[in-house]
Amino acid sequence: MNDEVFRLTPADIRAQEFRRGAFGYDTAGVEDFRARVAEELERLLRERATLDERLQNLREQLKSYREREKALNDAVVMAQQVKAETEEAAKRDSELTVREASSKAEEILAEARAAEADVRRDIEEAQRHFSSYLVAFRLLLERQLAEVDALAEHEKDGSAPGAE
Repeated sequence: MNDEVFRLTPADIRAQEFRRGAFGYDTAGVEDFRARVAEELERLLRERATLDERLQNLREQLKSYREREKALNDAVVMAQQVKAETEEAAKRDSELTVREASSKAEEILAEARAAEADVRRDIEEAQRHFSSYLVAFRLLLERQLAEVDALAEHEKDGSAPGAE
């Protein structure tokens, strides 16, 4: 066996045979095997410690990822709630704005109708004044015409030969 790539397996241990010496197994062979078994076990223990540490790190990462996932899920739920609340508030605000605008429009319309009625009354009054003015002016003109006619008649009567 090559010492640099010696990897001990259970089959190697079971298959290992030692030469027998005068008083039992060959001590050098047994000690060499024990040293290789010890080195392999130390390597395996170091590897296991490394793997255990890596496993612990991976478990911590997994825990961290799960916590992040939970936080993200909570954030998504919270965002959905905020979205729903915001939409509801926006809906209420828009309904209130529409109601206020309708109320303001009704108020403006009522004011416009009142102003229209005032203008119509003013027009009717102006028309009445104008009609009265026309009647008074016509009467004045008729009186003036009557005076002109009377003057003309008087002049005709007074300017005839042989009068007075």
